[in-house]
Amino acid sequence: MSHELLTCAEMGRADQAAIAGGTAGIVLMEAAGAAVAQEVMAAMGPQPRRVMVLAGPGNNGGDGWVAARHLAAAGWPVELASMVDREALRGEARLAADQWMGSVLPISQAAARFAAMPDEMVPPVVIDALFGAGLSRPIEGELADLLASLAASTARVVAVDVPSGVSGDDGAVMGMAAPAVLTVSFFRPKPGHWLMPGRALRGRLVIADIGIPDSVLREIAPATMLNRPSLWRHALGAPVASDHKYRRGHLVVAGGPPETAGAARLAARAGLRAGAGLVTIACLSDALSIYAGADPAVMTRVAPTPEAFEQLLHDRKVAAAVLGPGQGVDALTRDWVRRALARLPAAVLDADALTAFAATPDLLFDQIREVTGNGARVVLTPHDGEFARIFPDLSDMGRLDRARIAADHTGAVVVLKGADSVIAAPGGAGARIAINGNAPARLATAGAGDVLAGIAGGLLAQGLPAFEAAAAAVWLHGAAARRLPRGLIAEDLPDALPAVLDAVAPGTDPTLDPLGFGLDG
Repeated sequence: MSHELLTCAEMGRADQAAIAGGTAGIVLMEAAGAAVAQEVMAAMGPQPRRVMVLAGPGNNGGDGWVAARHLAAAGWPVELASMVDREALRGEARLAADQWMGSVLPISQAAARFAAMPDEMVPPVVIDALFGAGLSRPIEGELADLLASLAASTARVVAVDVPSGVSGDDGAVMGMAAPAVLTVSFFRPKPGHWLMPGRALRGRLVIADIGIPDSVLREIAPATMLNRPSLWRHALGAPVASDHKYRRGHLVVAGGPPETAGAARLAARAGLRAGAGLVTIACLSDALSIYAGADPAVMTRVAPTPEAFEQLLHDRKVAAAVLGPGQGVDALTRDWVRRALARLPAAVLDADALTAFAATPDLLFDQIREVTGNGARVVLTPHDGEFARIFPDLSDMGRLDRARIAADHTGAVVVLKGADSVIAAPGGAGARIAINGNAPARLATAGAGDVLAGIAGGLLAQGLPAFEAAAAAVWLHGAAARRLPRGLIAEDLPDALPAVLDAVAPGTDPTLDPLGFGLDG
């Protein structure tokens, strides 16, 4: 399954490339409308039920006219309400509308139809073909009231491309949107299908083949991807007979004070389960007894001074470090972060390792740019609150823009965590950026972020490039949670990793959906 996500502009280029290659625009529209009708019948059948099609003034509405015709031909009772008179339509939308032989209601009567819909055993279907993903202004007034009526009705909403009012580029709601149970889009998904709140509003997502050849992607060269194993599977090394623990990588986790020691312990166990050859927790002496008795496979070392911590990094052949989970927001954390960045080839900075620099973020960013410029691999893993503390000027932007600009500014790979985590590589507008889609809601539990940091650290310790390590960590974290039942706690996640890693190991079939986890989540 492909992993490319196309912005609205890129999808427009794909359409135009297909048309330039000899496929007429009306042929694409016919295929799109037929696909919508097919998916409605598959999802809502086998017995026909009442359908109302809401048709907008553009090509999205044209798809609705085609869908209405196919459903009516299959024996489904169909009504169509249009925003504009048929004579006002242009291009392919007019050609599609001219093929409709049924009656046409003005859109102003549609809301009354919703209100009059009885509470039937089999609810009616409304096909939302008002506006597509490229909507440029908020839905207001009568149309907003229409969508509000639709949302309050008993109807089962099927959206064409996206639910009207949802931005295809960032998933934001522009004024008003009615949630759909099914969204049918075409050729490739868009970022707004996977970014919240668009992801929550679209229902099940179907991407239909309408005849656009995959070859058009070569010229478009999309930079935004859905985070799937095909992005990073190649970087996962398979164990070999000559391996030893140092070849698999030594990960150091910075331990905090006794009262927050659980965070580092979670990160350390996750690093081991992710494949690091050995893991050491470095801590102050007052926390040694807590860390030493936590996990037999995790070593502990007391670092009473920053200089002792730096010496530990030098003496123990350390390949990567995780700093921040439960470490404390203070000068000591800042000192350990600076020394780890200066000494090590790879580091994950999470939680307190970021918040500790909230007053002076440029001091951190300058050092990260310096070390990544010399080949170091650095991954930052903030959630929204931590991101806002160190990147306050970016807080009003969409998630993709925030993550992309932060990565470019720091030189690090940035994981902006959330239900729709975004993984961004530095390098500007054309740099790789991935949206994660497999994280279940039950991951919202204390300590889950510490586990994610540990997974990323374990992969970095094994030598993975920063983007691949970060993207893999986020996906593996979600996949581990999906193997676990409701009531999972963070301690459960590391021990679910081995089965997930086996399922995506190099040499497994890359065309399969690992573990049977579909993309419609």
